[in-house]
Amino acid sequence: MSTWRLLLCYVSVHRRTPALLCVFGGIFAVVFWAFRLPVQAALYGAAICAVVSLFMGAADFRAFCARHRQLHALIVQIGDGMDGLPMPDGLIEADYQALLRTVFAQKTALVSNSDRERRETQQYYTLWAHQIKTPIAAMDLILQGMDGQEARALRAELFKVEEYVQMVLGYLRSETAGNDFVILRCALDPIIRRVLRKYAPMFIRKKLTVRYDGTTQSVLTDEKWLLFLIEQVLSNAIKYTPSGQVRLYLDDQTLVIEDTGIGIAPEDLPRVFEKGFTGYNGREHLKSTGIGLYLSKRVADMLGHSLKIESEPGRGTRVRIGLKSRQLEVE
Repeated sequence: MSTWRLLLCYVSVHRRTPALLCVFGGIFAVVFWAFRLPVQAALYGAAICAVVSLFMGAADFRAFCARHRQLHALIVQIGDGMDGLPMPDGLIEADYQALLRTVFAQKTALVSNSDRERRETQQYYTLWAHQIKTPIAAMDLILQGMDGQEARALRAELFKVEEYVQMVLGYLRSETAGNDFVILRCALDPIIRRVLRKYAPMFIRKKLTVRYDGTTQSVLTDEKWLLFLIEQVLSNAIKYTPSGQVRLYLDDQTLVIEDTGIGIAPEDLPRVFEKGFTGYNGREHLKSTGIGLYLSKRVADMLGHSLKIESEPGRGTRVRIGLKSRQLEVE
C-alpha cells in the first residue's frame, strides 16, 4: 500500500483527534476573550500545541506504518501459527488477538480431525480395493472353465467390476500421485497396444471396429499414469458407442480417440470434467459415475498433458490428449 493511502487510512482512524484539537482551541479562545487576555498569548499557545501535535502525529504515523507492515507480513505465514502478532496496543486490541488465537486453534483442530478422517477413509478403501481383488480373481478362474453365452456375459460384467476397482485405486492414488511419478521418455505405441489388448473382449462383445495404425511417437510422461488415462478415455468411448468404430490416431503431438457413439449434449460439454457430473447421458443410460472424466482430467493435469473433448449428439465424440508435457523433467 502506498504512503498516501496509508496516510489517508491513518487520518480516517484518528479523525476525532483534529476535531478535539479544534474544540479545545475554541475553548481556550473563548476563555482568553472572556478574561480580556492578549490574543497573542492564545495564538502563541496554539502554535506550540500545533507543532507538538505535528511531531507526535508523525511519530505515531511511523509506528502505524510499521505495525501495518508487520501484520501484512503475518498474513503470508498465518498457517504456521499466531506467534508473530505484535504486542497489543491496549485492552481492545488484546481482546481481538485473543479472539484470533481462539479461532486459529479451533481451525487447526478441525483441519487435524479432517486430515485424520481422510487418511482413515483412504486406508479403508485402499484395503477394500486390494481385498476385493481376491474374489474377483477367483470368479475369473471359475469362469475360465466355463463356456457359452452366459459365461461370456458374466466375464464381461466381471471385467466392469475390475474396471471400477481400478478406478477407485486410481482415485485414491491420484491424491498422492506426486510421490509415485517416474517421468521418462516412453514409446507411445506399446502403451496404446496394451490398452487395446485389455479392451479387446469389450470390442468383440459389442461388435465394434477399432482402428489404430501404430505410431513411432515417444512421449515424456509417466507410463503407468498415461496408461491409466488412455484406459479411462477408451472405456468411456466403448461404453457410449453402441455400434460403429473407435479410432485412435496421432495428430501432431496429440493422441486422438474418436468414436461414433451417442455424443455429448452441448450444454454438458463445459461440465464433463466436474467431479460427480453425469450429464444427460448419465441420467438417460444410467451408466455414468461422474468420476471417470474427472479423474482423467486430474491425471492429465498432473502429467502436464492437456485433455479436450469435442462432441456432437448422435455423431460421436473426439477426445484429444495433448502429449506435449509441461514442466516435467526426465528422471
